[in-house]
Amino acid sequence: MVYPLLPAFITGVLGGGAAALGALDGAADAAAALVKVVAGRLADRPRLRGPLIVGGYFLAAAVRPIIALTAAAWQVIGLRVVDRLGKGLRTPPRDALIADVTPAPIVGRAFGLQRGLDHVGAVIGPLVAWWLLSNGADVRKVIVASLVPGVLVLVLALWAVRGGRRRDEAVGAQEPLPPPTGPYRSLSPAVIAIAFFYLLRMPETLMILRAQRLGIAVALVPLLWAALHVVRSSTSFVGGALSDRIGPSRTMWIGWLSYVALAAGMAFAASPLAAWVLFLALGIVAGLTESPERALVSAATGGRHGSGFGVYHGLTGVAALTGGIALGLIFQRVSGSTAFLVSAIGALGLAILWPFWTRLHRVPPP
Repeated sequence: MVYPLLPAFITGVLGGGAAALGALDGAADAAAALVKVVAGRLADRPRLRGPLIVGGYFLAAAVRPIIALTAAAWQVIGLRVVDRLGKGLRTPPRDALIADVTPAPIVGRAFGLQRGLDHVGAVIGPLVAWWLLSNGADVRKVIVASLVPGVLVLVLALWAVRGGRRRDEAVGAQEPLPPPTGPYRSLSPAVIAIAFFYLLRMPETLMILRAQRLGIAVALVPLLWAALHVVRSSTSFVGGALSDRIGPSRTMWIGWLSYVALAAGMAFAASPLAAWVLFLALGIVAGLTESPERALVSAATGGRHGSGFGVYHGLTGVAALTGGIALGLIFQRVSGSTAFLVSAIGALGLAILWPFWTRLHRVPPP
C-alpha cells in the first residue's frame, strides 16, 4: 500500500529529488543489512526463529503509518530505515525455515512459492491504495490505513509461530550444528556475484519515478505496481520450477540477461505505453532471479541456513545502498535515461562474466 506512493510523496508533497529516492531504497536496505547478518546467526537456533519473525512484523506495523506525519524527505528515509530493520529481523529466519523443511530437489519451487505469494500480497496492497485514492483519500490517509493489514499480519505471525512450536515438540529438537570456521564462512562466490547484481540494479523507486516522468499519472501508480507484482508472482513459480529443472545458476543468468534488455529499453523509452510495457516486463527479472538466488545460498551454506541467509541479505543490502545512491545521483544530475543505460551496461558485463565465474569457483549446484 505504501511503497509505490513514496516517490510521489517525497518528490511531490515533500519536495525531494531523485537522489533522495535512491538514498531511500539504498539506506533502507543497508540499514537492514547488519540486522540480517545478526538475525541470521540467531536463526541457526530454531527456537529463536519465532520471536525474530514476530518482532520483525511488529516493528514494521508500528512504524510504517508514522510516515504519514512526516514533513521532510529525510524523515521518510529515517522511518523507512526502521521499517526495514523489521524486515531484517524476520527475513533470514523465514528463509532458513523454508530451506530446512524442503527436500533438496524442490528447493527452487519452494522459494518460488514463497516469492510468488509475497508478490500476491504486493498486488492486493496497491489495489487497496488505488481504491482509497479513487474515493477521495490523499496519500497521507492511505499510509495511515496501512496500519490495518499490519496488525492483521502480526496476528497471523503469532498464530504461525505457535504452530511451529508444536511442530518442534512433535519432531524433537534438531541436532546442534558445528560452529562456523570463521565469521565469513557463508560468503560464497555465488553470494558475491549476486551482490554485484544488486549493486548494478536500478532501485524500484527510481523505476517508478522514470515511469511517472514518461507520462504515467500518480493516481495510476498503485495499479502499475499491482500489475508488476502479478507478473512477479506468476513468474516466480515458473522461475522456481525452472531452477529445479536446469539449475539455479542458469536460471539466474537468464534473469540477468532479461534485465539488461529491459533496462536498456527503459533508457530509450519515450511514451507512457512504453513505460507500462517495460515496467511490467521488469517483473520477469524478479521471477527468474529471486528463487535461484535463494537456492544457491541454501546449497552453499553447509546446513547453517540462518547464517547463510543472513550474510546473503546483509551483503546485498549494502550493495543496494551503494548502487541506489550512485544511480540516484546520475538520475538527478544527468538524466533518468542515462542512469538506466549505465545500469544495463554494468549488468551486461556481469552476465558475460557469470559463466566463467561459475566454472572458476564451481558454484553449486550447476
